[in-house]
Amino acid sequence: MSTGFGKGSHLHLIDGSAFIFRAYHALPPLSRKSDGLPIGAVSGFCNMLQRYVENNSGKDAPTHIAVIFDKGSHTFRNDLYDQYKANREAMPEDLRPQIPLTRRATEAFNIACKELEGYEADDIIATLACQAREAGGSVTIVSSDKDLMQLVGDGVVMYDAMKNRVIDRDGVFEKFGVYPESVVDVQALAGDSVDNVPGAPGIGVKTAAQLLGEFGTLEELLDRAEEIKQPKRRQTLIEKRDQIELSKKLVQLDCETPLDFTLDDLEHTDPDPGTLLGFLKEMEFRTLTKRIADAFGVEAPVIPDTTPQGANPPADNGPSVADIPFEPASYDCVRDVEALKTWIAQAHELGYVAVDTETTSLNEMTAELVGVSLSVEAGKAAYIPLGHRSQGGDDLFGGAELAEGQIKLDEALALLKPLLEDPAVMKIGQNMKYDAKVLARYGIDIAPIDDTMLLSYAMNAGLHSHGMDALSERYLSHSPIPIKEVIGSGKSQITFDLVPIDEATKYAAEDADITLRLWQIFKPQLHQAKVTRVYEGMERPLVPVLADMERAGIKVDRDTLSRMSNAFSQKMAGLEAEIHEMAGQPFNVGSPKQLGEILFDKMGFEGGKKGKTGAYATGADVLEDLATEHELPRRVLDWRQLSKLKSTYTDALQEHINAETGRVHTSYSIAGANTGRLASTDPNLQNIPVRTEEGRRIREAFIAEQGKVLVSLDYSQIELRILAHIAGIDALKQAFREGQDIHAATASEMFNVPLDEMTPDVRRQAKAINFGVIYGISGFGLARNLRIPRAEAQGFIDRYFERFPGIRTYMDETTEFAKKHSRVETLFGRVIHTPEIAAKGPRAGFAKRAAINAPIQGTAADIIRRAMIRMPDAIAKLPATMLLQVHDELLFEVEEGAVDELIAAARDVMENAADPVVKLDVPLVVDAGQGANWAEAH
Repeated sequence: MSTGFGKGSHLHLIDGSAFIFRAYHALPPLSRKSDGLPIGAVSGFCNMLQRYVENNSGKDAPTHIAVIFDKGSHTFRNDLYDQYKANREAMPEDLRPQIPLTRRATEAFNIACKELEGYEADDIIATLACQAREAGGSVTIVSSDKDLMQLVGDGVVMYDAMKNRVIDRDGVFEKFGVYPESVVDVQALAGDSVDNVPGAPGIGVKTAAQLLGEFGTLEELLDRAEEIKQPKRRQTLIEKRDQIELSKKLVQLDCETPLDFTLDDLEHTDPDPGTLLGFLKEMEFRTLTKRIADAFGVEAPVIPDTTPQGANPPADNGPSVADIPFEPASYDCVRDVEALKTWIAQAHELGYVAVDTETTSLNEMTAELVGVSLSVEAGKAAYIPLGHRSQGGDDLFGGAELAEGQIKLDEALALLKPLLEDPAVMKIGQNMKYDAKVLARYGIDIAPIDDTMLLSYAMNAGLHSHGMDALSERYLSHSPIPIKEVIGSGKSQITFDLVPIDEATKYAAEDADITLRLWQIFKPQLHQAKVTRVYEGMERPLVPVLADMERAGIKVDRDTLSRMSNAFSQKMAGLEAEIHEMAGQPFNVGSPKQLGEILFDKMGFEGGKKGKTGAYATGADVLEDLATEHELPRRVLDWRQLSKLKSTYTDALQEHINAETGRVHTSYSIAGANTGRLASTDPNLQNIPVRTEEGRRIREAFIAEQGKVLVSLDYSQIELRILAHIAGIDALKQAFREGQDIHAATASEMFNVPLDEMTPDVRRQAKAINFGVIYGISGFGLARNLRIPRAEAQGFIDRYFERFPGIRTYMDETTEFAKKHSRVETLFGRVIHTPEIAAKGPRAGFAKRAAINAPIQGTAADIIRRAMIRMPDAIAKLPATMLLQVHDELLFEVEEGAVDELIAAARDVMENAADPVVKLDVPLVVDAGQGANWAEAH
């Protein structure tokens, strides 16, 4: 029986909007089968509420609960400042109809659901928290929103459900550098770009906290602003006082919100089974309905089978691995041979095992193996420590002695090797390429493999990221132990071999447990998602190919890079002198702020626009526009290009040369781009510019070993060929079949100029249009590229579509398909989801261009993947190694006497890579080159 809210009462206030948006972004698009109603966010919201209820039962359960929502977008703050939250993106169209359903879901769980017109949810939370505190009760605000941190203290805490941590006064200080009573003052100074709170330009959270530490309060600071030593900061606080005071009114929560209910109305009681299960049945949530029915001890209502639209339709047969609790304390630490043999036997018996390696660094070429984790069923995992060291030893790294209680490395690997190489046992990993490269250094060729990252990528490209933490939160509703909690960060960070074994066990075994659970969810769904061929034929087999390429690396001449760096420095100095002379004064060319003042204040160039910080925008697009009429911005662009080449390549590449091999070993991300293109990192060798002389020269530093040659094979205009095939452009197909210069042929078609009368300028224009159309270039963009009037550029594009109407048809049909199905596909069946295709505003154009381009670029990526997978067998008998892939190019190192043989073999593989799955209407042509360095070969 209720006794009213008072001492001993505990109020939980849940930030409803945070729950909704987390739920919306945590799941792929789902629709109710019976009528197509979007329900993905509702599904996630209900699951979060259920877990919240389960985790807050028992003696510490709250006595009162409310979920607080925003109602409408206009509040009293908009009356104070019409730009408040003006830059917030519009609500996604498929989320809008789900908002009322989340209110109904809250009520079905018998939890109070509150909102108030003209006030934000934060104000309602603030008022209730203050009322509860005054009544003698305690409050937990379930949210991580920084705006609510001003309420913490005196019985009020926050709970971050994502990170499973309580935020108290010390937690607020960690975030802001001040305690809760000063949070509003910090926010008033720092502003908020998300909510469009202006604040004090140039003053961030750290500086604001320092100022308040010195002056006490915002009012005192503003009254004594003349005492501030820094001239710029002093001037800002004096000149922007009104703006800062307005900002404080915007961020200050209203604890006097006029509520039409009382704390007593929020008393929590258990939900009515019939009401809750009825709502879940209406939503067609089969798994959740069964789980809650079991909790109530009643029979679950019968719900027809549903196959949600979008990726990863759940296979609902039997208990979900997502429902099995994670219990780190139950993970096994394998410290002796007999225990390890037991785990190995279980893996052999099952025919599969999840595997994860722990190492001393993320560089697979130098990382030392510290331990291996295994999992054979959800909730059952083990960690085998192999290289942990005792902290506090005499060496410079904190301890050289191996910690006690570990199997000898050689002995453990001798036992693990037969299992990891057994063709009858599937080894499951997350980003298995890393583990494969590490284990290869210890003589283990791990195979066969499945990779949860690539399974997710094959089904969900374009929907979300595919890292373990993101996948675990999305599909298992579990936040993994953060690595920072294990090894620390900053100056206190340690390597994994210094982590105590017990702590390492919880972290490492959990990784294997998560990996196995994800595999059990994803693997059965490949066929249902119709991407089995993509995964089996183009994702998984690429892993060992890339691992071999990365281990091989490519030789780089440090002396050549050093000479280039010096030359770039001298040329930059010359450009700086020219720029200063044109400007009439010296200034820091690398400072966007100083450059903006020179261009727009001193020189009076038109087009200057100031950003939120008060500084002029001086990005590449601004300078390129100015460069059509003025020399100074042209010189700045040249300077910036040299600066980037120097810092990103000629200087940085020297740091990436491996001390043992003398070569650079890049790392390829298979799941980095939605379209299937590979991404190169540490260092990125795919973005070395080739359109400028200086950029091309960088490739001169990539050289062949003595007695060998670098050979480049590059697809000729592959994306245009694919476009001609997909769009059915007869004129382009004929030109490709006849081996014509495609840009000249396009110019001839467009401008009615005979091929033998073609001028370089006309061909250049056609080339820009050919490649621009693929990427959805606008008249404005083409005008900038060709340095011609916008109207003339738009005329070129219009004429292009008139001469090749199939391209417009392809674009329109692809866009319509994307809007109807929320995805597009390559010729090989790769699925690229397009969740933003129905977006409004600026995002709409980008989403449309991406949808149009994805089947073309994705098909090109598929083709070169297929070529790379077949290449090792084709060149196995040749003294040659495949080293690099740069989009449409493959680079090899080969002994001088075998160059012609390599070119013939590799060209045959590349030109026939589409067969037999796709028969293109145009031939694939591969250009080949060779030389002592990459620049000569390409």
